[in-house]
Amino acid sequence: MISLKINKALCGAKGEMSLEVDLEIEQGEFLAISGESGAGKSTLLRILAGLEEAEGEVVVDGQSWRNFPVQKRQIGFVFQDFGLFENMSVEQNLLFVANDRVLAEKLLEITQLSELKKRKPNTLSGGQKQRVALARAFMSRPKILLLDEPLSALNPEMRLKLQKEILKLHQRFGCTTLMVSHDASDIYRMASRVVVMELGKIVKDGTAKEVFSTDSSCLIGEVLEVQQNRVIVLVGQQLIELEVSKDKQLNIGDHIKLESYLAF
Repeated sequence: MISLKINKALCGAKGEMSLEVDLEIEQGEFLAISGESGAGKSTLLRILAGLEEAEGEVVVDGQSWRNFPVQKRQIGFVFQDFGLFENMSVEQNLLFVANDRVLAEKLLEITQLSELKKRKPNTLSGGQKQRVALARAFMSRPKILLLDEPLSALNPEMRLKLQKEILKLHQRFGCTTLMVSHDASDIYRMASRVVVMELGKIVKDGTAKEVFSTDSSCLIGEVLEVQQNRVIVLVGQQLIELEVSKDKQLNIGDHIKLESYLAF
């Protein structure tokens, strides 16, 4: 259990504001944090990691982390810019965290990086670098995994692949994961719970369907899930659940005009 009751003065996108968060996160939960840029999402992750200070309390499994050293927090953090060591190979980046070759080989295999382990980061694609950053985050066997826009700027095929790999690692290691993301498809496919922040405060809390649902029926959307005669469609940052006629054949990834696929 993670309990966050924190307050911190920030300068956000719309000027000065106060980050005020009262949040409890269950062990093993995959929590997505959404909201506009400058709402305090990344700052919240950095406070939990001990990289920034704030008033209030951070309590993990009954232990206060007020003055708890960063290196003892058992946290894996994947930054937006990857944060890889450019002078080290893929394998060396992992072993720098922990000298555990068995675990490193296992993570390289899971993320399909074994054949690239001797390569330097500057020879890798963006998707490959992201996989290295994910694998490295798990080298400390973290209790808590923090992901800050982990799939931004990736093409749809690589995004879908890494969504599956992140979820696989989250489940295999049994960690609690907090992910900052603006992308509703990332959130829907991975998160068990979503909170939305505005100007430093949590304004919505629930499942992806509860948080992003809308009743709009005249927009173009991407099909995320097909279940018999019901589909989940992504429109911008909104998730819409539709009932469709049985004669409509839809597949994941299709782009549809919603009003044309409503059941009558």
